[in-house]
Amino acid sequence: MTTNILMPALSPTMTEGTLARWLKKVGDAIRAGDVIAEIETDKATMEVEAVDDGVLEAILVPEGTANVKVNDPIARLADAGSAAPAKPNGAKAAPPATQAPAPSAPPAASPAMPPAPTPVSAASNGVGGERIVASPLARRMAVLAGLDLRGVQGSGPGGRIVRADIEKLQDHGTASASVPPAVTPAPIAAAIAAPGMAPAAAAPATPRPTAAAILAPHRLLPLNTIRRVTARRLTEAKQSIPHFYVSIDVELDALLKLRAELNAKSPKDSPGAFKLSVNDLIIKAAAVTLRRVPNVNASFTDDGIVLYDDVDISVAVSIPDGLITPIIRQADRKGLAAISNEAKTLIEKARAGKLKPEEFQGGGFSISNMGMYGVKAFSAIINPPQAGILAIAAGEPRPVVKNGALAIATVMTVTLSVDHRAVDGALAAEFVSVFKAVVEDPLSLML
Repeated sequence: MTTNILMPALSPTMTEGTLARWLKKVGDAIRAGDVIAEIETDKATMEVEAVDDGVLEAILVPEGTANVKVNDPIARLADAGSAAPAKPNGAKAAPPATQAPAPSAPPAASPAMPPAPTPVSAASNGVGGERIVASPLARRMAVLAGLDLRGVQGSGPGGRIVRADIEKLQDHGTASASVPPAVTPAPIAAAIAAPGMAPAAAAPATPRPTAAAILAPHRLLPLNTIRRVTARRLTEAKQSIPHFYVSIDVELDALLKLRAELNAKSPKDSPGAFKLSVNDLIIKAAAVTLRRVPNVNASFTDDGIVLYDDVDISVAVSIPDGLITPIIRQADRKGLAAISNEAKTLIEKARAGKLKPEEFQGGGFSISNMGMYGVKAFSAIINPPQAGILAIAAGEPRPVVKNGALAIATVMTVTLSVDHRAVDGALAAEFVSVFKAVVEDPLSLML
């Protein structure tokens, strides 16, 4: 008896993944709990454990295969007492016949051009339904040159218009022998309109570009699972969530002084040693602010606004494959040294692709810090289903007025992005105001 090993769903948002590596070979004995493969999800590279005992009879999905759907069979497991697999140990089983690639379809036309029609003569379609048989390259060249291809006699097979025909028209003018006198250069908008559409009709919305439609020299960097899912989720967030932004300038001098004093008191060469970063103090300050303004620690749902009891802060971390947000849980209840050490550990695991699901799933509020790049100000996209994300820019010396006199202070601009369905403008303004007060009086972080 054989059992299919299915592509597991390793996170709530996972719909597909990349089978990064097989750790077992065909013919290997497997016990429940053995790690058999590594799967690259939308968040990290994770290990897959076997749930049954048996012998790996066949590998259906080779390692390195991308976009494997959740619950698709990836391997077959035979009972331990079954006959040895036909394949020698270590050989990969051929994919099932159903996985054989379908015959390639003709290449689609560029998004900016009408679709390439079947070879039908113009006379058979009448004046209103005239079809044009041309190569995709010829169509693109015609649009760029502002040429109307109706009535052009192509020199390709079956009268197909090819590149040479367009170049000939450009060299000799549009009123060449192959073009009727009535045919003149048309506006680009008319050239991209659907066949049979009146020239006055509006051009269709431009679809997302494809690599094949880009004419300039370029290199194609394939999308990995993390990048693909991140792109989809950010697009959905920006399109479906009504973002509202509030910015405020915050003085950092008192915070920087406290950080230097605390780092100087860190025990050297001991398990309790720590080195606080500005970001560690920002995390703590945001957590304290969320405890004081709890209605920002929320999510919008169709049933109502969810208010979180715990202050769990997601920290945006840039990794080579995209972006991930490990979570500092109950950050308001932790000391600065604990937050610092936990943040360093999570960031290292994130960049190594070793985060566990519970380390990046959940969270009620996010922080994105680009201050280390010298960014003056920016607005971050909300991380759904959360209702808020705080964008931290660089601290820099700026002129300020203190007690009626001009002075210099280290100032950073922070911008809060909120889901306006869950957080009103006045509530967002209250949050940034309290955050400013906490940072500028950082001794409250010690309480």
